[in-house]
Amino acid sequence: MHTSPSRVLAAALLLTLSACGGGGDKQESSKGGATKGGRGGPAQVGYVVARTTAVPLPTELAARTAAFETSEVRPQVTGLVRSRLFAEGALVRAGQTLYQIDPRLYQASANQARANVAAAAATAEAARVRADRYRPLAEMEAVSKQDYTDAIATQRQAAAQVAQNQAALETARVNLAFTRVPAPITGRIGRSLSTVGALVINNQTEPMAVIQRLDPMFVDIQQSAAELLRLRRSLAQGQVMPATAQVRLKLEDGSDYGYTGTVQFTEVTVDQATGTVTLRARFPNPDGLLLPGMFVRAQFNQAIEPNAVLVPQQAVSRDAKGAATIFVVGDGNKAVQRQVVATRTQGAYWVVTRGINAGEKIITQGLGKLKPGQDIRPVPAGSVQRARPPSGDAQKGDSAKKSS
Repeated sequence: MHTSPSRVLAAALLLTLSACGGGGDKQESSKGGATKGGRGGPAQVGYVVARTTAVPLPTELAARTAAFETSEVRPQVTGLVRSRLFAEGALVRAGQTLYQIDPRLYQASANQARANVAAAAATAEAARVRADRYRPLAEMEAVSKQDYTDAIATQRQAAAQVAQNQAALETARVNLAFTRVPAPITGRIGRSLSTVGALVINNQTEPMAVIQRLDPMFVDIQQSAAELLRLRRSLAQGQVMPATAQVRLKLEDGSDYGYTGTVQFTEVTVDQATGTVTLRARFPNPDGLLLPGMFVRAQFNQAIEPNAVLVPQQAVSRDAKGAATIFVVGDGNKAVQRQVVATRTQGAYWVVTRGINAGEKIITQGLGKLKPGQDIRPVPAGSVQRARPPSGDAQKGDSAKKSS
């Protein structure tokens, strides 16, 4: 069968137009915009239903570690240091002797006080016996009553002298005991600031050594007074609820500390230099990883927002002024643009605190070319059907139909 050149040219032209049309459909279907339900029909979009939930309000603040207990070892008597009885940097126990101060002078004072007590006791005994002898004589008027009164007074004075000397003896014993300088607390002791042979003075300003208890540890968290004021105001107005005071730490090298701590208290004074308030947390430190003076980052939930809505991040956009907006399914299946308050994220969601109500349908799919007031066909998210290019057989059938 003979085919004219004009028919061949026409068929080729139809095939070219058909191929161009198929490519256009494929390109249009690959876009992420709203999918047409049919030629000229409403755009098909996917939505999720807004539900309120309690969302914690996380906070990360600068902090610094501090020893749980710190004690400066100071002498309570004056004398020469005869020996140091601990290893620097070692763990010492409360009551353990750290230094020995020359005790000879204090031993002599104790011996003298003991002898004074014995002498006063002998004088008191003689005065007592004399008063006892004067009693029957005074009753028989063999001696004057004044003599008996004087004997009683002498007895009492002697007894008081005994008590005074006993107090002096006790003081001497205490001073003698102070020549052995003990550890006030259990903890890690630093370097010795007093050497053997050094003269130490009672209540001197410089300590002989410093002991720190490092398990547990305190972490002092610094928060601005303005932030704390906003938080307390939100709590008072019922906008947020208090959260459990569990704290996690991020160390200076960026690693996470393996133990969690708890907030113990918040100071009631604002630092005039920094304008911050100190929150003190307590952490276990069994491995000794935390050392006093380390800079760390404290992460914890200061409050809980009870009525927040978690919105997928792809559903939230920003306008020219930076305000957050979303599209919701309005009356009559129309797209309604809504301005919301979304100041932070949680995972793959924006935390929306205002502008959306529970039960509303938030559009999350088909947002590419969506406009406010546009007719839409909403379906649950995940079930949006994308337009697909026709199969190869269908393309051939359409081409054959056009050529005929």
